[in-house]
Amino acid sequence: MIGWIDEACAAGARRAQACAVLALSERTLQRWCEHGAVQADGRTGAAHAPANKLSEPERQQILEIANAPELAHLPPTQIVPALADQSRYVASESTFYRVLRAEKQLAHRSKAKPPSRERPKPLQAEAPNQLWSWDITYLATTVKGMYFYLYLLMDVFSRKIVGWEVYDSESAAQASQVFRRTYLREGIAAEDLVLHSDNGSPMKGATMLATLQKLGVMPSFSRPSVSDDNPYSEALFKTLKYHPGFPNKPFESLEEARAWVASFEYWYNEVHRHSALRFVTPGQRHRGEDVALLEQRHRLYEEAKSAHPERWSGPTRNWQPEHTVYLNPGKPAPMEVKLTQNAA
Repeated sequence: MIGWIDEACAAGARRAQACAVLALSERTLQRWCEHGAVQADGRTGAAHAPANKLSEPERQQILEIANAPELAHLPPTQIVPALADQSRYVASESTFYRVLRAEKQLAHRSKAKPPSRERPKPLQAEAPNQLWSWDITYLATTVKGMYFYLYLLMDVFSRKIVGWEVYDSESAAQASQVFRRTYLREGIAAEDLVLHSDNGSPMKGATMLATLQKLGVMPSFSRPSVSDDNPYSEALFKTLKYHPGFPNKPFESLEEARAWVASFEYWYNEVHRHSALRFVTPGQRHRGEDVALLEQRHRLYEEAKSAHPERWSGPTRNWQPEHTVYLNPGKPAPMEVKLTQNAA
């Protein structure tokens, strides 16, 4: 160990950091090297077993009790009181837990297993109006405890806000109205769209699901209580609420809230250059204008490099558009779920 540390220090490492890598105190290293010669390791381990250590028969007794048919489905928090009612004391709850953990028996002991939540299937979009994401967020009002509710739909491929509305309540019926109007306005062909959302009651309400089924839209849902399964809507809400123009005071009326969201929609779709889109606006991406615009930027940079090659140490900036956008991609796999196949 001393040789390793000396080698690391000779290569430029700090002695304290080299000792930390070996989980060794720097003071211990100093004691080892006192008087210019390597001394024997004076550290000693535990000289005796703890006085309260369980004997092997006692451990076996705990395991036999925990695995008895009438107690095998109970956790130690239930086993110890049950034994006390029988005027029996074997060990504390923590001891039961420790012994069961050592034997790898500290799993869910009842027959009712907790539900497993699998990650949603990965989805991908290669053009606008193939994959939408939507959610609802609160907008504060001047009445404490009361809120307006912003229903917001966005296209995942272009990040464009395709539809929105502000109401004074949450309901599947209102969500259905917002989606239906947006769907018809965008002129989407039947069975071409996947709509992703979280598990809120407006998203999974009977009215909303019936509307999706009637229009031939395939729903997709996040796992319960997992916000990053719906990352695009969450990121959009953060952009909205951290916008410099977001009011410092609560909204006084629905009309005021709707007017502000309308101004934000125009800014976000037509003015805001989105960093994930090579800094074109969502509106340009949605209309297909980004390809020519990014190609123009690429030519400009190539011309600048040709004029002054000494200023460039590598390739020019990447202005290539992203041709495929993924939702919940997970680990790379050959069986990517294509939207056209899913909808069909």
